[in-house]
Amino acid sequence: MSAVVSIVGRPNVGKSTLFNRLIGKRRAIESDVPGTTRDRLYDKVMVEGHPIILVDTGGLETKAGSDIEANVQEQSAAAIAGSDIIVFVVDVREELTAEDFHAATLLRKSKKPVILVANKCDNPKFEELRFNMFELGFGEPVALTALHSFGIDELESRVAEQLKKLGFEKGEVEAADDNRIKIAFLGRPNVGKSTLVNALFGKKMVVVSDVPGTTRDSTEIPFEYKDTAFTLIDTAGIRRRGKIEPGLEKYSILRSMGAVELADICVLLIDATEGVTKQDCHVSEYILEQKKGLILVVNKMDLYEGKEREDREHMLVHDLQNTMAYLPWAPVIFGSGLERRNIFPVLDLAIQVTEERNRIVPAQDLRVWLSQAVKKHPPRGSRGKHRFNVLSVEQVDILPPTFVFYCDWPEIMHFSYGRFLENELRSQFGFNGTSLRMLFRKPGERGPKHKRKGALDAEKPEEFTVIDDGIDEEQ
Repeated sequence: MSAVVSIVGRPNVGKSTLFNRLIGKRRAIESDVPGTTRDRLYDKVMVEGHPIILVDTGGLETKAGSDIEANVQEQSAAAIAGSDIIVFVVDVREELTAEDFHAATLLRKSKKPVILVANKCDNPKFEELRFNMFELGFGEPVALTALHSFGIDELESRVAEQLKKLGFEKGEVEAADDNRIKIAFLGRPNVGKSTLVNALFGKKMVVVSDVPGTTRDSTEIPFEYKDTAFTLIDTAGIRRRGKIEPGLEKYSILRSMGAVELADICVLLIDATEGVTKQDCHVSEYILEQKKGLILVVNKMDLYEGKEREDREHMLVHDLQNTMAYLPWAPVIFGSGLERRNIFPVLDLAIQVTEERNRIVPAQDLRVWLSQAVKKHPPRGSRGKHRFNVLSVEQVDILPPTFVFYCDWPEIMHFSYGRFLENELRSQFGFNGTSLRMLFRKPGERGPKHKRKGALDAEKPEEFTVIDDGIDEEQ
Protein backbone atom coordinates (compact mmCIF):
# COMPACT_ATOMS: atom_id res chain seq x y z
CA MET A 1 0.00 0.00 0.00
CA SER A 2 1.29 3.45 -0.93
CA ALA A 3 1.43 6.28 1.60
CA VAL A 4 -0.09 9.67 0.73
CA VAL A 5 2.28 12.63 1.09
CA SER A 6 0.81 16.11 0.56
CA ILE A 7 2.72 19.33 -0.08
CA VAL A 8 1.02 22.32 1.60
CA GLY A 9 1.75 25.96 2.35
CA ARG A 10 0.57 29.46 1.57
CA PRO A 11 0.49 30.66 -2.06
CA ASN A 12 3.69 31.15 -4.06
CA VAL A 13 6.15 29.44 -1.70
CA GLY A 14 7.23 26.92 -4.36
CA LYS A 15 4.95 23.92 -3.75
CA SER A 16 4.41 23.10 -7.42
CA THR A 17 8.11 23.49 -8.20
CA LEU A 18 8.91 21.03 -5.41
CA PHE A 19 6.16 18.66 -6.64
CA ASN A 20 7.63 18.66 -10.16
CA ARG A 21 11.15 18.15 -8.80
CA LEU A 22 10.14 15.13 -6.71
CA ILE A 23 8.22 13.39 -9.52
CA GLY A 24 10.94 14.21 -12.06
CA LYS A 25 8.73 15.95 -14.65
CA ARG A 26 6.89 19.23 -15.22
CA ARG A 27 3.37 18.15 -14.33
CA ALA A 28 2.14 21.11 -12.26
CA ILE A 29 2.16 24.59 -13.77
CA GLU A 30 4.85 26.76 -12.16
CA SER A 31 4.32 30.50 -11.95
CA ASP A 32 5.13 33.52 -9.81
CA VAL A 33 1.41 34.36 -9.81
CA PRO A 34 -0.09 33.41 -6.42
CA GLY A 35 -2.95 30.92 -6.65
CA THR A 36 -1.80 29.21 -9.86
CA THR A 37 -2.50 25.73 -8.45
CA ARG A 38 -6.18 25.26 -7.65
CA ASP A 39 -6.96 21.56 -7.86
CA ARG A 40 -5.15 18.72 -6.17
CA LEU A 41 -2.59 17.04 -8.42
CA TYR A 42 -1.50 13.44 -7.85
CA ASP A 43 1.45 11.36 -9.01
CA LYS A 44 3.23 8.19 -7.93
CA VAL A 45 6.91 8.28 -7.03
CA MET A 46 9.53 6.21 -5.19
CA VAL A 47 11.24 7.64 -2.10
CA GLU A 48 14.18 5.49 -0.97
CA GLY A 49 12.38 2.33 -2.00
CA HIS A 50 8.98 3.39 -0.65
CA PRO A 51 6.12 3.91 -3.13
CA ILE A 52 4.14 7.06 -2.30
CA ILE A 53 1.32 9.09 -3.80
CA LEU A 54 2.49 12.69 -3.90
CA VAL A 55 -0.17 15.44 -3.81
CA ASP A 56 0.25 19.09 -4.80
CA THR A 57 -2.30 21.48 -3.28
CA GLY A 58 -3.50 25.05 -3.63
CA GLY A 59 -2.17 27.73 -1.32
CA LEU A 60 -3.61 27.90 2.21
CA GLU A 61 -4.90 31.35 3.15
CA THR A 62 -6.56 32.88 6.21
CA LYS A 63 -9.38 34.47 4.19
CA ALA A 64 -11.03 33.32 1.00
CA GLY A 65 -11.90 36.38 -1.07
CA SER A 66 -13.98 34.56 -3.68
CA ASP A 67 -15.90 31.34 -4.29
CA ILE A 68 -12.92 29.98 -6.21
CA GLU A 69 -10.55 30.64 -3.32
CA ALA A 70 -13.01 29.08 -0.87
CA ASN A 71 -13.11 25.95 -3.02
CA VAL A 72 -9.30 25.88 -3.14
CA GLN A 73 -9.18 25.99 0.66
CA GLU A 74 -11.69 23.15 0.79
CA GLN A 75 -9.58 21.07 -1.59
CA SER A 76 -6.42 21.72 0.44
CA ALA A 77 -8.18 20.78 3.68
CA ALA A 78 -9.36 17.54 2.07
CA ALA A 79 -5.77 16.78 1.01
CA ILE A 80 -4.54 17.30 4.59
CA ALA A 81 -7.26 15.04 5.97
CA GLY A 82 -6.39 12.27 3.53
CA SER A 83 -2.62 12.42 4.01
CA ASP A 84 -0.27 10.16 5.95
CA ILE A 85 2.60 12.69 5.91
CA ILE A 86 2.52 16.44 5.25
CA VAL A 87 5.36 18.47 3.75
CA PHE A 88 4.88 22.06 4.94
CA VAL A 89 6.67 24.54 2.64
CA VAL A 90 7.69 28.04 3.76
CA ASP A 91 9.55 30.75 1.80
CA VAL A 92 12.76 31.37 3.78
CA ARG A 93 13.37 34.74 2.10
CA GLU A 94 10.23 36.28 3.59
CA GLU A 95 9.14 36.96 7.14
CA LEU A 96 6.68 34.47 8.58
CA THR A 97 3.16 35.62 7.75
CA ALA A 98 -0.29 35.15 9.24
CA GLU A 99 -0.95 32.59 6.50
CA ASP A 100 2.09 30.56 7.61
CA PHE A 101 0.91 30.48 11.25
CA HIS A 102 -2.66 29.73 10.11
CA ALA A 103 -1.41 26.77 8.08
CA ALA A 104 0.71 25.59 11.03
CA THR A 105 -2.37 25.63 13.28
CA LEU A 106 -4.38 23.57 10.78
CA LEU A 107 -1.57 21.04 10.50
CA ARG A 108 -1.21 20.64 14.27
CA LYS A 109 -4.97 20.01 14.51
CA SER A 110 -4.67 17.27 11.87
CA LYS A 111 -2.26 15.33 14.16
CA LYS A 112 -0.39 14.16 11.04
CA PRO A 113 3.45 13.95 10.86
CA VAL A 114 4.73 17.26 9.46
CA ILE A 115 8.07 17.87 7.74
CA LEU A 116 8.90 21.57 7.62
CA VAL A 117 10.68 22.79 4.47
CA ALA A 118 12.47 26.13 4.19
CA ASN A 119 12.42 26.69 0.42
CA LYS A 120 14.48 29.08 -1.72
CA CYS A 121 17.71 28.67 0.30
CA ASP A 122 19.85 29.44 -2.72
CA ASN A 123 22.70 31.15 -0.80
CA PRO A 124 24.25 30.78 2.70
CA LYS A 125 22.53 33.94 4.00
CA PHE A 126 19.09 32.56 3.24
CA GLU A 127 20.00 29.15 4.63
CA GLU A 128 20.78 30.73 8.02
CA LEU A 129 17.34 32.37 8.04
CA ARG A 130 15.71 28.95 8.16
CA PHE A 131 16.24 28.84 11.93
CA ASN A 132 13.58 31.55 12.23
CA MET A 133 11.14 28.81 11.22
CA PHE A 134 11.39 27.13 14.63
CA GLU A 135 8.57 29.47 15.69
CA LEU A 136 6.15 27.32 13.71
CA GLY A 137 6.67 24.46 16.16
CA PHE A 138 7.74 21.64 13.80
CA GLY A 139 11.41 21.40 14.72
CA GLU A 140 14.36 21.97 12.41
CA PRO A 141 13.31 22.69 8.82
CA VAL A 142 14.86 21.09 5.75
CA ALA A 143 16.84 23.70 3.83
CA LEU A 144 16.31 23.31 0.09
CA THR A 145 15.92 25.08 -3.21
CA ALA A 146 13.37 23.17 -5.26
CA LEU A 147 14.24 25.06 -8.42
CA HIS A 148 17.85 23.78 -8.37
CA SER A 149 17.33 20.41 -6.56
CA PHE A 150 19.40 21.56 -3.56
CA GLY A 151 18.34 19.69 -0.39
CA ILE A 152 16.00 17.24 -2.15
CA ASP A 153 17.99 14.23 -0.85
CA GLU A 154 17.60 15.39 2.78
CA LEU A 155 13.85 15.87 2.29
CA GLU A 156 13.48 12.38 0.83
CA SER A 157 15.44 10.95 3.78
CA ARG A 158 13.08 12.70 6.22
CA VAL A 159 10.04 11.35 4.36
CA ALA A 160 11.50 7.81 4.32
CA GLU A 161 12.19 8.05 8.06
CA GLN A 162 8.55 8.98 8.74
CA LEU A 163 7.33 6.18 6.48
CA LYS A 164 9.31 3.65 8.53
CA LYS A 165 7.84 5.02 11.77
CA LEU A 166 4.34 4.67 10.34
CA GLY A 167 4.99 1.06 9.31
CA PHE A 168 5.00 1.52 5.53
CA GLU A 169 7.15 -1.09 3.81
CA LYS A 170 9.34 -0.76 0.76
CA GLY A 171 7.94 -1.99 -2.54
CA GLU A 172 7.25 -1.00 -6.11
CA VAL A 173 5.05 1.68 -7.59
CA GLU A 174 1.78 0.09 -8.69
CA ALA A 175 1.39 0.05 -12.44
CA ALA A 176 -2.31 0.68 -12.16
CA ASP A 177 -2.59 3.22 -14.92
CA ASP A 178 -1.84 0.68 -17.65
CA ASN A 179 -5.16 -1.07 -17.18
CA ARG A 180 -7.26 1.98 -16.45
CA ILE A 181 -9.56 3.57 -19.00
CA LYS A 182 -8.35 7.16 -19.21
CA ILE A 183 -11.12 9.66 -19.98
CA ALA A 184 -10.35 13.31 -20.71
CA PHE A 185 -13.19 15.85 -20.26
CA LEU A 186 -12.76 18.64 -22.80
CA GLY A 187 -14.59 21.74 -23.95
CA ARG A 188 -14.77 25.50 -23.88
CA PRO A 189 -14.43 27.43 -20.59
CA ASN A 190 -17.40 27.21 -18.21
CA VAL A 191 -19.12 24.42 -20.15
CA GLY A 192 -19.34 22.28 -16.99
CA LYS A 193 -16.37 19.88 -17.15
CA SER A 194 -15.44 20.10 -13.47
CA THR A 195 -19.09 19.98 -12.42
CA LEU A 196 -19.56 16.76 -14.38
CA VAL A 197 -16.45 15.17 -12.83
CA ASN A 198 -17.66 16.10 -9.34
CA ALA A 199 -21.13 14.73 -10.17
CA LEU A 200 -19.67 11.35 -11.11
CA PHE A 201 -17.90 11.17 -7.75
CA GLY A 202 -20.88 12.47 -5.80
CA LYS A 203 -18.60 14.96 -4.02
CA LYS A 204 -16.36 17.93 -4.77
CA MET A 205 -13.09 16.58 -6.19
CA VAL A 206 -12.11 19.59 -8.32
CA VAL A 207 -12.69 23.32 -7.95
CA VAL A 208 -15.91 24.57 -9.57
CA SER A 209 -16.87 28.18 -10.28
CA ASP A 210 -18.94 30.24 -12.71
CA VAL A 211 -15.76 32.15 -13.55
CA PRO A 212 -14.33 30.90 -16.88
CA GLY A 213 -10.76 29.61 -16.56
CA THR A 214 -11.10 28.24 -13.01
CA THR A 215 -9.41 24.95 -13.92
CA ARG A 216 -5.77 25.49 -14.90
CA ASP A 217 -4.00 22.15 -14.54
CA SER A 218 -5.18 18.89 -16.03
CA THR A 219 -6.26 16.95 -12.95
CA GLU A 220 -6.11 13.13 -13.00
CA ILE A 221 -8.36 11.32 -10.53
CA PRO A 222 -8.63 7.50 -10.09
CA PHE A 223 -12.20 6.22 -10.11
CA GLU A 224 -13.94 2.83 -9.88
CA TYR A 225 -17.29 2.06 -11.55
CA LYS A 226 -18.93 -1.34 -12.16
CA ASP A 227 -15.67 -3.18 -11.38
CA THR A 228 -13.85 -1.07 -13.99
CA ALA A 229 -10.89 1.18 -13.16
CA PHE A 230 -10.91 4.66 -14.70
CA THR A 231 -8.71 7.71 -14.60
CA LEU A 232 -10.82 10.84 -15.03
CA ILE A 233 -8.91 13.84 -16.42
CA ASP A 234 -10.43 17.27 -15.84
CA THR A 235 -8.91 19.87 -18.17
CA ALA A 236 -8.76 23.61 -18.60
CA GLY A 237 -11.29 25.20 -20.92
CA ILE A 238 -10.04 25.58 -24.49
CA ARG A 239 -10.74 28.99 -26.04
CA ARG A 240 -10.17 30.21 -29.58
CA ARG A 241 -6.49 30.82 -30.32
CA GLY A 242 -6.97 34.57 -30.68
CA LYS A 243 -8.53 34.82 -27.20
CA ILE A 244 -5.86 32.85 -25.33
CA GLU A 245 -3.96 35.06 -22.90
CA PRO A 246 -0.17 34.63 -22.75
CA GLY A 247 1.28 33.02 -19.65
CA LEU A 248 -0.78 30.76 -17.40
CA GLU A 249 -3.73 30.29 -19.75
CA LYS A 250 -1.44 29.33 -22.62
CA TYR A 251 0.21 26.63 -20.51
CA SER A 252 -3.19 25.44 -19.29
CA ILE A 253 -4.37 24.97 -22.87
CA LEU A 254 -1.20 23.04 -23.72
CA ARG A 255 -1.92 20.73 -20.77
CA SER A 256 -5.45 20.20 -22.06
CA MET A 257 -4.19 19.22 -25.51
CA GLY A 258 -1.64 16.93 -23.84
CA ALA A 259 -4.52 15.28 -21.97
CA VAL A 260 -6.01 14.29 -25.34
CA GLU A 261 -2.79 12.45 -26.20
CA LEU A 262 -2.80 10.72 -22.81
CA ALA A 263 -6.47 9.71 -22.91
CA ASP A 264 -8.08 6.62 -24.40
CA ILE A 265 -11.47 8.32 -24.72
CA CYS A 266 -12.32 12.00 -24.91
CA VAL A 267 -15.62 13.40 -23.64
CA LEU A 268 -16.35 16.66 -25.47
CA LEU A 269 -18.86 18.81 -23.59
CA ILE A 270 -21.16 21.15 -25.52
CA ASP A 271 -23.16 23.93 -23.89
CA ALA A 272 -26.88 23.31 -24.50
CA THR A 273 -27.58 27.04 -24.29
CA GLU A 274 -25.09 27.92 -27.04
CA GLY A 275 -25.18 24.90 -29.32
CA VAL A 276 -22.25 23.68 -31.40
CA THR A 277 -19.55 26.33 -31.97
CA LYS A 278 -16.54 26.51 -34.27
CA GLN A 279 -14.30 25.95 -31.27
CA ASP A 280 -16.16 22.71 -30.45
CA CYS A 281 -15.42 21.58 -34.01
CA HIS A 282 -11.73 22.52 -33.71
CA VAL A 283 -11.39 20.45 -30.53
CA SER A 284 -13.19 17.49 -32.09
CA GLU A 285 -10.90 17.64 -35.12
CA TYR A 286 -7.85 17.53 -32.85
CA ILE A 287 -9.32 14.46 -31.11
CA LEU A 288 -9.75 12.85 -34.54
CA GLU A 289 -6.15 13.64 -35.43
CA GLN A 290 -5.05 11.77 -32.31
CA LYS A 291 -7.35 8.83 -33.23
CA LYS A 292 -9.08 8.66 -29.85
CA GLY A 293 -12.49 7.43 -28.77
CA LEU A 294 -15.09 10.20 -28.59
CA ILE A 295 -18.34 10.78 -26.69
CA LEU A 296 -20.33 14.01 -27.12
CA VAL A 297 -22.12 15.31 -24.01
CA VAL A 298 -24.61 18.16 -24.33
CA ASN A 299 -24.53 19.66 -20.82
CA LYS A 300 -26.85 22.07 -18.94
CA MET A 301 -30.07 20.45 -20.17
CA ASP A 302 -31.50 21.12 -16.70
CA LEU A 303 -32.25 24.64 -17.96
CA TYR A 304 -35.02 23.22 -20.18
CA GLU A 305 -38.13 21.27 -19.21
CA GLY A 306 -41.08 19.65 -20.93
CA LYS A 307 -41.85 20.63 -24.51
CA GLU A 308 -39.08 23.25 -24.52
CA ARG A 309 -36.57 20.56 -23.63
CA GLU A 310 -37.83 18.25 -26.36
CA ASP A 311 -37.60 21.02 -28.94
CA ARG A 312 -34.11 21.97 -27.78
CA GLU A 313 -32.85 18.40 -28.07
CA HIS A 314 -34.30 18.11 -31.58
CA MET A 315 -32.64 21.38 -32.62
CA LEU A 316 -29.27 20.35 -31.15
CA VAL A 317 -29.34 16.96 -32.89
CA HIS A 318 -29.97 18.75 -36.18
CA ASP A 319 -27.13 21.16 -35.35
CA LEU A 320 -24.75 18.26 -34.66
CA GLN A 321 -25.70 16.46 -37.85
CA ASN A 322 -24.87 19.50 -39.91
CA THR A 323 -21.96 21.04 -38.03
CA MET A 324 -20.22 17.83 -36.96
CA ALA A 325 -21.24 15.70 -39.92
CA TYR A 326 -17.84 13.99 -39.88
CA LEU A 327 -18.75 12.34 -36.54
CA PRO A 328 -21.78 10.14 -37.26
CA TRP A 329 -20.16 7.38 -35.18
CA ALA A 330 -19.82 9.50 -32.00
CA PRO A 331 -22.64 8.81 -29.48
CA VAL A 332 -24.44 11.83 -28.00
CA ILE A 333 -25.69 12.15 -24.42
CA PHE A 334 -28.03 14.90 -23.21
CA GLY A 335 -27.67 15.51 -19.48
CA SER A 336 -26.83 17.79 -16.60
CA GLY A 337 -23.75 17.63 -14.40
CA LEU A 338 -25.31 20.09 -11.96
CA GLU A 339 -28.35 17.87 -11.33
CA ARG A 340 -26.47 14.57 -11.91
CA ARG A 341 -28.91 13.80 -14.71
CA ASN A 342 -27.97 11.14 -17.30
CA ILE A 343 -24.27 11.25 -16.47
CA PHE A 344 -23.38 7.66 -15.63
CA PRO A 345 -24.13 6.52 -19.19
CA VAL A 346 -20.90 8.37 -20.02
CA LEU A 347 -18.96 5.69 -18.12
CA ASP A 348 -21.10 2.86 -19.55
CA LEU A 349 -20.37 4.16 -23.03
CA ALA A 350 -16.67 4.50 -22.22
CA ILE A 351 -16.55 0.79 -21.39
CA GLN A 352 -18.30 -0.06 -24.66
CA VAL A 353 -16.06 2.26 -26.71
CA THR A 354 -12.97 0.67 -25.13
CA GLU A 355 -14.22 -2.73 -26.30
CA GLU A 356 -14.71 -1.31 -29.80
CA ARG A 357 -11.18 0.14 -29.79
CA ASN A 358 -9.86 -3.34 -28.97
CA ARG A 359 -12.02 -5.13 -31.56
CA ILE A 360 -10.18 -7.47 -33.96
CA VAL A 361 -12.08 -8.44 -37.11
CA PRO A 362 -11.30 -11.99 -38.35
CA ALA A 363 -9.30 -11.97 -41.60
CA GLN A 364 -11.90 -14.11 -43.40
CA ASP A 365 -14.70 -11.71 -42.44
CA LEU A 366 -12.63 -8.79 -43.75
CA ARG A 367 -12.06 -10.52 -47.09
CA VAL A 368 -15.77 -11.25 -47.52
CA TRP A 369 -16.67 -7.69 -46.54
CA LEU A 370 -14.19 -6.13 -48.99
CA SER A 371 -15.46 -8.28 -51.84
CA GLN A 372 -19.04 -7.14 -51.16
CA ALA A 373 -18.04 -3.48 -50.72
CA VAL A 374 -16.05 -3.40 -54.00
CA LYS A 375 -18.94 -5.11 -55.81
CA LYS A 376 -21.37 -2.52 -54.36
CA HIS A 377 -19.21 0.42 -55.42
CA PRO A 378 -16.36 -0.51 -57.81
CA PRO A 379 -13.24 1.67 -57.46
CA ARG A 380 -12.81 4.37 -60.07
CA GLY A 381 -9.88 6.54 -60.95
CA SER A 382 -7.14 6.46 -63.53
CA ARG A 383 -4.13 8.45 -64.60
CA GLY A 384 -2.85 7.61 -68.08
CA LYS A 385 -2.45 3.84 -68.21
CA HIS A 386 -2.64 3.52 -64.44
CA ARG A 387 -5.93 2.44 -62.89
CA PHE A 388 -6.79 2.47 -59.17
CA ASN A 389 -7.96 -0.84 -57.71
CA VAL A 390 -8.35 -2.30 -54.19
CA LEU A 391 -6.75 -5.77 -53.94
CA SER A 392 -6.94 -6.80 -50.27
CA VAL A 393 -7.25 -5.56 -46.69
CA GLU A 394 -5.86 -6.57 -43.29
CA GLN A 395 -6.20 -5.29 -39.74
CA VAL A 396 -2.73 -4.51 -38.38
CA ASP A 397 -3.42 -2.87 -35.03
CA ILE A 398 -5.91 -1.86 -32.33
CA LEU A 399 -6.30 1.25 -30.13
CA PRO A 400 -7.39 2.53 -32.60
CA PRO A 401 -8.41 -0.26 -35.00
CA THR A 402 -6.05 0.13 -37.95
CA PHE A 403 -6.67 -1.27 -41.44
CA VAL A 404 -4.27 -1.41 -44.37
CA PHE A 405 -5.79 -1.56 -47.85
CA TYR A 406 -3.41 -2.85 -50.54
CA CYS A 407 -4.13 -1.15 -53.83
CA ASP A 408 -2.91 -0.61 -57.34
CA TRP A 409 -1.91 3.06 -57.57
CA PRO A 410 -3.33 4.26 -54.20
CA GLU A 411 -1.98 7.77 -54.88
CA ILE A 412 -4.72 8.37 -57.48
CA MET A 413 -7.58 7.25 -55.19
CA HIS A 414 -10.26 9.90 -54.66
CA PHE A 415 -10.78 10.73 -50.98
CA SER A 416 -14.50 9.94 -51.27
CA TYR A 417 -13.75 6.27 -51.91
CA GLY A 418 -11.77 6.01 -48.70
CA ARG A 419 -14.72 7.55 -46.89
CA PHE A 420 -17.06 5.04 -48.55
CA LEU A 421 -14.92 2.13 -47.33
CA GLU A 422 -14.85 3.52 -43.78
CA ASN A 423 -18.64 3.93 -43.72
CA GLU A 424 -19.13 0.40 -45.05
CA LEU A 425 -16.65 -0.97 -42.51
CA ARG A 426 -18.52 0.70 -39.64
CA SER A 427 -21.88 -0.44 -41.03
CA GLN A 428 -20.72 -4.06 -41.05
CA PHE A 429 -18.59 -4.29 -37.88
CA GLY A 430 -19.67 -1.39 -35.64
CA PHE A 431 -16.76 0.53 -34.10
CA ASN A 432 -19.18 2.91 -32.42
CA GLY A 433 -17.44 5.75 -30.59
CA THR A 434 -13.90 5.19 -31.87
CA SER A 435 -11.77 6.69 -34.60
CA LEU A 436 -10.35 4.34 -37.24
CA ARG A 437 -7.00 4.53 -38.97
CA MET A 438 -7.30 3.73 -42.71
CA LEU A 439 -4.05 3.28 -44.66
CA PHE A 440 -3.79 2.76 -48.43
CA ARG A 441 -0.59 1.21 -49.78
CA LYS A 442 0.84 -0.69 -52.71
CA PRO A 443 1.27 -4.46 -52.20
CA GLY A 444 4.39 -5.15 -50.16
CA GLU A 445 4.85 -1.50 -49.23
CA ARG A 446 5.99 -0.91 -45.65
CA GLY A 447 7.05 2.70 -45.95
CA PRO A 448 5.57 5.90 -44.47
CA LYS A 449 1.91 5.88 -43.70
CA HIS A 450 -0.29 7.64 -46.25
CA LYS A 451 -2.55 10.32 -44.84
CA ARG A 452 -5.89 10.06 -46.55
CA LYS A 453 -6.75 13.22 -48.38
CA GLY A 454 -9.90 14.87 -47.10
CA ALA A 455 -10.22 12.62 -44.06
CA LEU A 456 -12.13 15.23 -42.08
CA ASP A 457 -14.32 16.45 -44.93
CA ALA A 458 -17.94 16.61 -43.93
CA GLU A 459 -20.55 14.22 -45.22
CA LYS A 460 -24.00 14.37 -43.73
CA PRO A 461 -24.75 11.19 -41.79
CA GLU A 462 -28.12 9.59 -41.48
CA GLU A 463 -28.30 10.23 -37.74
CA PHE A 464 -26.35 10.46 -34.50
CA THR A 465 -26.69 7.90 -31.74
CA VAL A 466 -28.50 9.68 -28.88
CA ILE A 467 -28.54 8.25 -25.35
CA ASP A 468 -31.94 8.74 -23.73
CA ASP A 469 -32.09 11.19 -20.86
CA GLY A 470 -33.15 10.26 -17.35
CA ILE A 471 -32.35 10.73 -13.68
CA ASP A 472 -29.46 8.54 -12.52
CA GLU A 473 -29.35 6.93 -9.16
CA GLU A 474 -25.96 7.16 -7.50
CA GLN A 475 -24.01 4.11 -8.55
